[in-house]
Amino acid sequence: MANHLVQTRIDAEIKEEAAAVLGAIGLTVSDAVRLMLTRTAREKALPFEPLVPNETTIAAMREARAGKLEAVTLESIQAELNADD
Repeated sequence: MANHLVQTRIDAEIKEEAAAVLGAIGLTVSDAVRLMLTRTAREKALPFEPLVPNETTIAAMREARAGKLEAVTLESIQAELNADD
């Protein structure tokens, strides 16, 4: 029986983004935390591999979140790949 409360502090923006993603697949934040803790207890390990991004990846993630991605087409990629031919 689920009768213990778990509380955590997290950035509001992260919670909102996560709630939107989870909501799209029919889960709440509480559901996701419950799933993670249950799997961690059963498997005696995290249910995912924690990754630490390097500075290049962090910069790319910031650009993506800020909407600063460069739009490309298949044709432009093919032209770049075939430029040396």
